[in-house]
Amino acid sequence: MTTEQAVAGTAAKRRSRREEILDIAMGLFASRGYHGVSMDDVGAAAGVTGPALYHHFAGKEAMLAAALNPVSEQLLEGGRARARGGEGDPAASLAALVDFHVDFALNNPAVIALHLHELDRLPEEPRREIRRLQRLYVEEWVGVLTALRPELSPGEARVLAHAAFGLMNSTPFLSGEVDRARCAELLRAAVLASLTR
Repeated sequence: MTTEQAVAGTAAKRRSRREEILDIAMGLFASRGYHGVSMDDVGAAAGVTGPALYHHFAGKEAMLAAALNPVSEQLLEGGRARARGGEGDPAASLAALVDFHVDFALNNPAVIALHLHELDRLPEEPRREIRRLQRLYVEEWVGVLTALRPELSPGEARVLAHAAFGLMNSTPFLSGEVDRARCAELLRAAVLASLTR
């Protein structure tokens, strides 16, 4: 590998200033609530002046949409890959979906908290798009569950999928007294038990 390739690879791994600001904003929104944070608060925490901050985002709504929409797209893309990756084995697909979502939930508690408490703050269009992506993600779970358990109607499988999300998306409320690996193990076991009984 040449020095130029190494530098290019490092630059590709480095997050953009916009992504760094967005992460800071999401942490503030999650800890203080959307209405408890101003653009000045975000700028101060990120070490960015007002004009520079508005260069990246039009306002708080834009920040919230920028956080939640890509996450919904990534969940759908990842869910589709895992639902179809079991090569005809729905149990393997379900295990892959559970692993995928547990990992997401443990890595993104602030985003989950924002979604739970602040999604309705978005304007109608981005909110509608996020809801559409979420419905499609749920249907990936429904397809796997009904293949694994043919006695379930799609509506019943949807109920179970949402219940599983409730378990996995509990990460914003965990105290941290259990280490990450053990927490992931407990969440996976609880979700799989709830879906396969």
